[in-house]
Amino acid sequence: MTVATVLLLLSDLLLPVVNNHILSVLPAKLINGGIAGLIGVSCVFPIDLAKTRLQNQQNGSRLYTSMSDCLIKTIRSEGYFGMYRGSAVNLTLVTPEKAIKLAANDFFRQYLSKDGQKLTLVKEMLAGCGAGTCQVIVTTPMEMLKIQLQDAGRIEAQRKLMPETVVPGTAPTKSPTAMQLTRELLKEKGIAGLYKGLGATLLRDVPFSIIYFPLFANLNDLGKRGAEGPAPFYVSFLAGCLAGSTAAVAVNPVDVIKTRIQSMNRGSTEETYSGVTDCISKIMKNEGPSAFLKGAYCRALVIAPLFGIAQVVYFFGVGEYILSFLPGN
Repeated sequence: MTVATVLLLLSDLLLPVVNNHILSVLPAKLINGGIAGLIGVSCVFPIDLAKTRLQNQQNGSRLYTSMSDCLIKTIRSEGYFGMYRGSAVNLTLVTPEKAIKLAANDFFRQYLSKDGQKLTLVKEMLAGCGAGTCQVIVTTPMEMLKIQLQDAGRIEAQRKLMPETVVPGTAPTKSPTAMQLTRELLKEKGIAGLYKGLGATLLRDVPFSIIYFPLFANLNDLGKRGAEGPAPFYVSFLAGCLAGSTAAVAVNPVDVIKTRIQSMNRGSTEETYSGVTDCISKIMKNEGPSAFLKGAYCRALVIAPLFGIAQVVYFFGVGEYILSFLPGN
């Protein structure tokens, strides 16, 4: 199934059921998602960079031993701002990505509920599934570009510190920008170049949302003041952190697979992968099952505050407050 086919199927499924209510609340969702994403990414991006580099290094080319070792070596070799390689892509696309995820979950929850009744666990999981499926439209190209930029420093560090892992005769190359990568991918492979690893992204984001949204909703309900009252903001924050970190660790094996498949640059001793099944078999054969947990604690540290902040922003209705100043609201 091609990328275009997947996108067309998503639009055919969603457009007939989008109603005026969803369209009316979408601007606020975009603002809330954008603010939460920008704050979260700014705080935790260095940890995300360490996660990507730890996941990408293979046996025989292990440059980093831990998250802290990765960050220290990154600062020494690339300077402080080296920890923020690829952050511009995330900061640009995180607004639509988070808005789509959170707005789609709200929409599907409303669509599946009957007369305002509490959703069953199965319906909560279905709503999360729908949200995860929708978000890959933005997530896949964002991750594709971000991973190349994040991992470029690892390849250059290997060239200096582990020359045996570099293909003989190759000259150092200047790290490309996001725009250069985008133009190169579109020129060589068309839109499919930006959507490399779409299947692996779906396998990660759909289960993540299936776990995260029901878990958050039920944890948040535990802290409600009375039967109908909302939970305090700190409960929403803690529920978002706990649900986010739990879901992140649960799907980390697929995140490793997605990262490996989307990475374009490799050392001479590193494997290349033709797809999800090929990646799984080669990792199992060469590195063992423990390789699927690479970067798991980094990913938990990234996702926990990201979703905790997102839920607090939604709790306070920041987007709705900003829009209230517009004429006619």
